[in-house]
Amino acid sequence: MCTAATYKTKDFYFGRTLDYEFSYGDEIVVTPRNYPFLFRAAGEMKSHYAFIGTAHVAEGYPLYYEGANEKGLCIAGLNFVGNAVYRPRTEGRDNVAQFELIPWILGRCASVAEARALLGKINITDEPFNETLPLAQLHWLIADREEAVCLESVKEGIQVYDNPAGVLTNNPPFPQQMFSLNNYMHLSPRDPVNSFSDKLELKTYSRGMGALGLPGDLSSQSRFTRVAFVKLNSVSGDSEGESVSQFFHILNSVDQQRGCDILENGAYEITLYTCCMNADRGIYYCTTYDNHQISAVDMFREPLDGMVLSRYSFITQEQIRRLN
Repeated sequence: MCTAATYKTKDFYFGRTLDYEFSYGDEIVVTPRNYPFLFRAAGEMKSHYAFIGTAHVAEGYPLYYEGANEKGLCIAGLNFVGNAVYRPRTEGRDNVAQFELIPWILGRCASVAEARALLGKINITDEPFNETLPLAQLHWLIADREEAVCLESVKEGIQVYDNPAGVLTNNPPFPQQMFSLNNYMHLSPRDPVNSFSDKLELKTYSRGMGALGLPGDLSSQSRFTRVAFVKLNSVSGDSEGESVSQFFHILNSVDQQRGCDILENGAYEITLYTCCMNADRGIYYCTTYDNHQISAVDMFREPLDGMVLSRYSFITQEQIRRLN
């Protein structure tokens, strides 16, 4: 289970939480412009836009969970179990395996508009990376500083939805997630007024009562509502520090704490990492479950005209600044 969001001050920001019970050995990975991608059905992409994000590198291949390219286009894949449908290769379509989608989009597209055009010809195929890494059932948030869309491959086919909220979680399908926000149109960051009855003198007794009814559980539909409310009402300064700090506060509203979501095997789903990417500057910021100090990797400090991946491990131990 995961949550992704966009945010804009002076710069454009994009990021996500990754909620799961274990890590595959995730790393922050910069793919330079000349790292060759050999797609299963779509041939080789020898040169492309550079991009940065979190990936599990298997057999030298970066399996990206999310990323941002040097042009400011961003994408994140989120679990969509039970609804995602992939198909065999189809004649006359661009056949791209599920695990190839992020480099396919980030390598070729500079904007959501260009991604829309590419997605109009795509078929997401049902080919796993290998026998030990089965197909992940996902849908995707794709965004730049101008717009955001949700991509879903379902039984009806490829669906691309405008996403004016700029957020995404997991199930149900995106149209149902957006429709559910109608149930919360009465929420407000301001104090409520008494509309219950003019026969009763009802008054607020606490700050924040305008958001009474905002769901607080860990289900994907509730996280969608909560992060949409927090994101769409968030205010911060334009500086990098203020913007990054506010973005982490937005995503921290949907943190999953160990012990609150017990799985059938007895493991706990937790927020393994939270990331924030400044898509305009190519900077990737992150925290992990046991390290709340923000770490950063600047894509443009790497040799982007090279052919070798740059890889950075997450800091998973808490970094405490002692004051005495």
